[in-house]
Amino acid sequence: MEEIELPPDPERMIEGLRDTGYEFDTAVADVVDNSIAANATKVELWLAADLRGNIRLSIADNGDGMDRVGLINAMQYGSKVRPSAASLGKYGLGLKTASTAFCKRLSVISRPGGNVAPLMATWDLYHVAQAGKWALLLTDDEVDEEALEQLEAVAPGHAGTVVLWEKVDRLLKSYQDPTGKPARKALEAKEGSLREHLAMIYQRFLDPQDSRAANVEIKLNGKAVAAWDPFQRKLSELVAQETVPTELPDGREAKFDVKAFILPRREEFPDDKLAKEAMLANDRQGIYIYRENRLIHAADWLGMYQKEPHLTLLRVEFSFDNKLDDAFHLDIKKSQIILNETLSEYLKEQFLPAPRREANRRSREGQQAAIGKKGEGAHDTSNANIRNREAAAGGAKVNVADPNTGEALVQNSRGSFRLKLAITSAKRPGEVFVQPVEGITNGLLFQPALIEGHRAVQLNTTHPYYHKVYVPNLNRSVTLQGLDSLMWALCVAELTTVQDTTAGLFGDMRFEVSRILSKLVEGLPDPEIEQDVA
Repeated sequence: MEEIELPPDPERMIEGLRDTGYEFDTAVADVVDNSIAANATKVELWLAADLRGNIRLSIADNGDGMDRVGLINAMQYGSKVRPSAASLGKYGLGLKTASTAFCKRLSVISRPGGNVAPLMATWDLYHVAQAGKWALLLTDDEVDEEALEQLEAVAPGHAGTVVLWEKVDRLLKSYQDPTGKPARKALEAKEGSLREHLAMIYQRFLDPQDSRAANVEIKLNGKAVAAWDPFQRKLSELVAQETVPTELPDGREAKFDVKAFILPRREEFPDDKLAKEAMLANDRQGIYIYRENRLIHAADWLGMYQKEPHLTLLRVEFSFDNKLDDAFHLDIKKSQIILNETLSEYLKEQFLPAPRREANRRSREGQQAAIGKKGEGAHDTSNANIRNREAAAGGAKVNVADPNTGEALVQNSRGSFRLKLAITSAKRPGEVFVQPVEGITNGLLFQPALIEGHRAVQLNTTHPYYHKVYVPNLNRSVTLQGLDSLMWALCVAELTTVQDTTAGLFGDMRFEVSRILSKLVEGLPDPEIEQDVA
C-alpha cells in the first residue's frame, strides 16, 4: 500500500480553525492559562483601540519565558505535550486557535532570562495565504516596541512573555464605524465582561487567602482583577461536602471534592453591596467545575436538571485534578464539558438530592415571607368592593354559635345548621371579606370563614395557585378583584346551600378544586417575587 504524506492546505486549515466557536472571554482565558502554566506571578492585559479603531490586545507575564526552540514549539499547531500533566494547557492548540479566532496577526515575544534578547514569532494569516505554506515569521531585531515596554514593565530584568493580537477583525465586526461612540462603548463592555470572567475563572489564584492555588496578580488596563467567589464562603452555608476516592482504569488512584453551598436570601445579606456582588440570579445556580484549581465550567446542571427559581441560592463546587481528565469530555476551548455516566449518576442520585431539597425549602420560605410582606394590603380594594355589595349579594346569615369549638350558626333556605367554620378577626382594618393566610388544613386553596361577623374567604398563600396566579397579579387591581370576588362568591354560595348532610361533600369539593388547580398550574412559571409584588 502506498503511503502518501498529505499536509493540509495552510490557508484553508488556518482559516477553518478560526471558526472553532470561541467566545472572547474564553479565548483570552486560554492565553492566560499559558502564563500560569509558565509559573507567572504577574499577568497584565491591555485592551484598547487607536484613533483609527484598530484594536490591540496584549497579555504580558513574568513567567519562565521561552528560548528559540520553546517559542517555535509553542507556535506550532498541536505543540508537544507539556512536561507536567497538571498544566492548564491541554491540547497544544489553545494559544493559536483562541487568538486567531479574533485576530489575523498573532505574535509572541519571549525571553528565557533577563539578560537574553527577546525573540518574536508571528503567525500572520495574510502572509500564510500569500506564501501558501505554514510560514511562521521569526525575528530578534524587529520586535514590537510597545510589547517590549510591557514585558519590561511586568518582568523587569526577568524572563517573561508577551502575547500580542493585532489586526483584530472579529471582536466588534458588526460596527461599520470602528471609531464611533457605539464601537467605543462596545469595547468598554467587552472589557467589563472580560474582567468579570477572569475574576471568576482564576478566583483561587487571585485570592491571596486561598491556599489551593499559587497566587497570581492579574491586571486589566492597569487595574487589578479582584477574585470573585461564586460561593460567597464568608456568608453562605456549606450544607454538604464529600471527598470521593476512585480507581482509574489503569489502576491509579484519584479523588474529587464536591461541596454544596446555599447562599443567603437577598434580604439576609448584611447590605445591598454584598448582595449585588453575590450576583443572586437564576442563571448563576448550578455546578462550578474546577480542573487544577482553574474554573473550566460554571453555573450549569450539566443536563441533569433544568434551572429553577427555587434553586437560585444553590451553587455546587466540583474540583478534580488532571488524573480524572478522561472522566470528562472537555473541548479544546475548555468551555463545554460532559460528565461520564458514573459521575453523573453519583451527583444526581447520591450527592445533590439533599442540598436541592434544602435550597428549595429555604427559597420557598423566603418567597413566602416576601409575599406576605409585599402583598400586605393587596386585597384591600377587593375588601372595599365586596363591602359595598355585600347586602346586594344576599345569601345565608352566619353568626358565631360557640367561639370555643369554632361552631357557627348558618341560616339559609334549607334551615338552620351548626357547622364548623374558621372564626377569626381581621389582620388589617377592613380585611373582613378576603383574608390571605399562610396555610390551610389539608393544603386547601380556600375555605369559608367568619371574620368579625362577616362571611369571608381565607386564601392559602402557600398553595401553588396563589403563588403562580395570584402573586403575579398582586399589583393588578382589576384582575385581583376578579379573582377575589370569585373565591368569595364560592364560599358564600356554599354557606347559602349547605346543610348538615352536605357539609362533608362541600369540603370534598373544595379539596378537589384545590387539587385540580394545583395540577393545572404546574406548567406556569414561578413568579419573579421582586418584580411581581414590587
